[in-house]
This record gives sequence, C-alpha cells and structure tokens, in this order.
Amino acid sequence: MPDHPTTSSTLPRSLWALMVGNFVIGTGVMAVPGTLNDISRSLQVSIPQAGLLITAAAILMGVGAPLFATLVAGWDRRRLLTLSLLWYALFMGISAFAPSYGWLLPLRVLAVIPPAIFTPQAAACVGLLVPAAQRGRAITFVFLGWSVASVLGMPLSAWIGGLFGWRWAFALVAVLALVVAGWVWRAMPDGIRPAALSRQAWAQTLGSPALMLAVGVTLLSAFGQFTLFAYFAPYHQEVLGLGAGALSLLFLWFGAFGLAGNVLVSRRIDRLGPPRAVLITLGGMALTLLLWPLGAGLIGLQALVLIPWALGCFSANSAQQARLVHMAPALAPATVALNTSAIYGGQALGAALGGGLIAQGLMRQLHWFGLVLMLAAMALSWHAARVQKRSPSPAAGPNPA
Repeated sequence: MPDHPTTSSTLPRSLWALMVGNFVIGTGVMAVPGTLNDISRSLQVSIPQAGLLITAAAILMGVGAPLFATLVAGWDRRRLLTLSLLWYALFMGISAFAPSYGWLLPLRVLAVIPPAIFTPQAAACVGLLVPAAQRGRAITFVFLGWSVASVLGMPLSAWIGGLFGWRWAFALVAVLALVVAGWVWRAMPDGIRPAALSRQAWAQTLGSPALMLAVGVTLLSAFGQFTLFAYFAPYHQEVLGLGAGALSLLFLWFGAFGLAGNVLVSRRIDRLGPPRAVLITLGGMALTLLLWPLGAGLIGLQALVLIPWALGCFSANSAQQARLVHMAPALAPATVALNTSAIYGGQALGAALGGGLIAQGLMRQLHWFGLVLMLAAMALSWHAARVQKRSPSPAAGPNPA
C-alpha cells in the first residue's frame, strides 16, 4: 500500500529516496558540463565537439521521456525506478573506461536512458504517495534532488575532474547510483502503478492548448539557459582564467543559491500559484543574462551576477512540474514526461547553439542569445496563464486511463 503520511505536515519516507535518486540522476547529467574542459583536453577534441556529448544525450532524454512513459506504463514503480538506477550505474561505470571520444559518445547516449525514465516517473507516482493537498510540495521536494546535485554533485564533478580526471567523476556517479538503487528498492512500496495512459489521454494532452503552451515554456527556458550554461567551464576558464578549484567553488556558489531557490518555491508555491512562481523564477534568470557583462572582469562580480539565475534555475523546473500536475492531475504521467522531454530538448538546442556560436568565436556573446530566449519564455508563460484561465481544465472530463 502507498505510504501516505500520517499528518498534513509530514511526507512519506519514499519521497526521500526519490529525491536522492534525482540527486544522483542530476549529478550524472551535469557531470559532462562540469568536466568539459578535461574531456576536451584528455580526449583531444575541441570544446564544441565535446559539447556534442551534452547535445546527443539531451536528444535521447528528450525523445525518450514520452516514449518510455508509454512503454513502462504498467510497470510497478518500485522495480522500474530501481532498475533504471542500476542501468545508470552500469553505463556510467563503463563510460569511465571509454578509450576514446568515438567510444564515449554512444556510451554516453546509452547511459542517459535512466534520466529519461527516473525523473518523470518519480514525479508521476507522487500523486499515489501523498494526498492531493500535499502534491505541489511533494513534487518540488522530489525535484529538490536536482538542486542538491547542483550544490554538491556538479561542483564535486568539476573538482574531481580537475584533480583526477573526468573518468573518476563518472565512476563516482556509478557508485552512488548503485547505492541509491538499493535505497529506492527498500523505501518504495509495492503496487505503485500510475494509471496507464490511453490514446485518448495522449490526444487530450496534446490537444490542450494550455498544457502545450506550458510545456513550450519549459523548452524555451531550457534552450535559453543551456546556450550558456553548457559552456560555463570553458567560458570561465577563458574569460576569468579559472582553474578547476576556483571553478568548482563557483559551481558550489551557484548550486547553493539554486537549492535556496528551490526551497523557497517549495514553501511558497501553493500560496503564489504555479504560474506566478514560474514567471518570477524566469525573471531572475533573465536578469542575470542581462547583467552578465558586468562579471566579465572580476570573479566577485560574476558571483553576484549569478545569484538571480541560480535562484530561478532549478526552482523554475519544479514550479513547471507542479503547474502541469495542477492543471490536469489525471494526465500527470503524460505532462510530466513531456515536460521532462522539453527540458532535455531545450538543453540539446542550447548546447548545439552555444557550440555553434563558440565555433564562430562568439563565446563572449552567448548570454545575449540566452536572454532573448528567456524573455520569449516569460512572454509565453504569461500567455499560457491567460489561455489556462479561459480554457476548461483538461482534467475536467473522465479519467483518461
């Protein structure tokens, strides 16, 4: 039976395992941006070519999230989530021994199948673990793992990559995934199976202008972020001359505020409402991109400029997940999968655009392209909220399962 909390203020133990699972998933996904300089150097490829590891992985995760949501619809989530972490451990470990870039690229693609499964399916089963009144808080709590990954995982990857090489960072993720797989198996109850989505449900989801516009906000915001974020390591090395130690500290600073932002949104989202929370977080990221040139000469100024982006970075994703679940609870497995797809699709587009611009010598102009995309995401979010108010809820009809 689902382990519902006994009071209105507590969350079930299984959510802690899911949150830490997202931490491991997030650490593995961000290990490449954190170690991009060392990957480029050790495998003797250019920065744009190393960036293809981000693009290729993000494409697989983006396409895979909705596809896997259909393929695994009937699986018990305890077994599914545990197996996905075991797969992650296996292929992150194998990737650490890749002899060349030609080997690493396909291994990286295989390694990121679990993020396409774990994150959306963990969010989709939250509704079966907590009462409806706690759903927004529970979803943002589960996604807190991604913020913790930015606080600890990404800086740790950058530090380990700088001192010992990127292979050790990949190996660390493999070990963590193996440990957390055991925790998820012990903590998750049996019998958690979100209702399988029928063709009617997918048609209802894809045919809802409000839902699709909200998913589009995620795509645009991730596109804008990763145009620059994917290349934080080489950017700060070129512009500020940061070595591995200083870079890891900057990532730690960014992640600490990312965690703070997610905690704040988690506590306030039910009061603010998800659409307003999304707009606030996107506005913070846009502010940083606007002020970005101020940090080009001094690391202290760069750290200050990064704060609004960090506060909004991961909390925006959490708020978007909560927004979609609130809009159509019965369609959550589909909308969460599509939103995850949009996150990774935006990362692929951003990494590809940023790599192309760097190849043309425009490393220092990446933020302007990101700013335009972030402003477009804010405008679309505002429009999506208006459409939602005018439209009947997609969940108003019968349960689509």
